[in-house]
Amino acid sequence: MTRLHAENLTLAYDQRTVATDLGVAIPDGSFTVIVGPNACGKSTLLKALARMLKPVTGAVYLDGSAIAEYRSKEVARRLGLLPQTSIAPSGITVGDLVARGRYPHQRLLRQWSGEDEAVVTESMRRTGVLDLSGRLVDELSGGQRQRVWLAMVLAQQTSILLLDEPTTFLDIAHQVEVLDLCADLHEDEGHTLVAVLHDLNQACRYATHLIVMRPGGEVVAEGDPAVVITAELVDDVFGLPCRIIDDPETGTPLVVPLRRSRSGREPAARAGAATGNR
Repeated sequence: MTRLHAENLTLAYDQRTVATDLGVAIPDGSFTVIVGPNACGKSTLLKALARMLKPVTGAVYLDGSAIAEYRSKEVARRLGLLPQTSIAPSGITVGDLVARGRYPHQRLLRQWSGEDEAVVTESMRRTGVLDLSGRLVDELSGGQRQRVWLAMVLAQQTSILLLDEPTTFLDIAHQVEVLDLCADLHEDEGHTLVAVLHDLNQACRYATHLIVMRPGGEVVAEGDPAVVITAELVDDVFGLPCRIIDDPETGTPLVVPLRRSRSGREPAARAGAATGNR
């Protein structure tokens, strides 16, 4: 039994069903990454795990109980969520927004404390936004705003973090910076992370557990990226003929797309794409 898992989920928006009979178990202490083509239900699954979307059937379980049974504040003390898009209140400063991450820890007899202040400061420092604490969030670039939202999630001090495309709006250097930070939270502090990523190579480099989905919300493979990612799977799920080689820096799977055929025909190497691959 894991702390966070889902059984027999049917997920839908209005009358449009996104997934049926979907079940996942997030390994405790893992850095789990969910990948798949556009519109396959990755973010929808993450919303269900975070109790932002109520399943039509089935249930999500957190620490042995259905997540729907918890009060909202209790859920927020157990898991934090960085949504794909977030809208800050107009006129709010960076420091005040990050401080909102401490809300789940406030009670009638426990208001703002020196500990809260220290946690907020450290969360901003770790995400590189401490020098922006007095700035209005409205004035920031997209990348800066993303790091501010991540700081707010860190300020919740939850042991489970759900991240929906955390590298959105970031240039490549800041993408790596954010994912390195996530890896540190996982490796050094024991956090369980669940992230939705589009970049397969980033997913393979950082994930300890990979969940691969296809349209219809079907989980087609999961486990260690070194075992899961093959040329056949990438071609089948993403429609991308490729070779899989070892990343020269990490030894993790590296997806290398085959060269486009100038004649418009299938790449000549496609038939042998799996040769020498995982």
